[in-house]
Amino acid sequence: MKVVFEDEYLLCVSKPNNMLVHHAHHSRNVSEETSLLQWIQEEKGIKVYPIHRLDRKTSGIILLAKETAFVSKFQELFTNNEIEKTYYGVVRGFSPATKTIDSPVKGRDANVHKEALTYFKTLAQVTLDVPVKPYDSSRYSLVELKPKTGRMHQLRVHTNKISHPLIGDAKYGDKNHDVMFDENFGWKNMFLHAGKLAFKHPFSGEELILKAPYPKDWIAMFKEFSWENPLA
Repeated sequence: MKVVFEDEYLLCVSKPNNMLVHHAHHSRNVSEETSLLQWIQEEKGIKVYPIHRLDRKTSGIILLAKETAFVSKFQELFTNNEIEKTYYGVVRGFSPATKTIDSPVKGRDANVHKEALTYFKTLAQVTLDVPVKPYDSSRYSLVELKPKTGRMHQLRVHTNKISHPLIGDAKYGDKNHDVMFDENFGWKNMFLHAGKLAFKHPFSGEELILKAPYPKDWIAMFKEFSWENPLA
């Protein structure tokens, strides 16, 4: 866990993979784990309040308010599209150079689809001499994802929609490639990282560009595939 930014209003941390932000009723089966909010309370001795969501399996940057009274002001940045969110992912195959993915995504109510928009860009690619059915080699792309809406699992659904699912995504991905990453490299986590947030602080007026460092799997992968770190 790393503190990315902190002031009197805001605590911004980089969340590890496979950590809940807080325990909700639908996540009782993992309630014995320490949540992000519990960890912060134990380590820093303060109570904080989530401003937005980040999937349990996703690593990266999350904003937390230090008072409940501050939450709505920061949430307005998201609802008014005044914050730029940049995620990074590793996907199966050679993805297109750029793509606008404009496709509805199911909300928490599974019967309702909501409009969802993601800007997609390929940053690097690699071919490995490791067979993954039905091919005798395997190809992967490092991608930048900029969601303009904030639907549940939006980036996971959208990458799958264009047939380039995220590596390590058990729900929407390709198990054969996930197994290959685990067996050959020991990388088990989902390769989706909330890397950067850019916005104007609603209280101080400061223009902020906050970056969350990559987890160990990512650092090892950049070295293994000879890819440049986009956040370096």
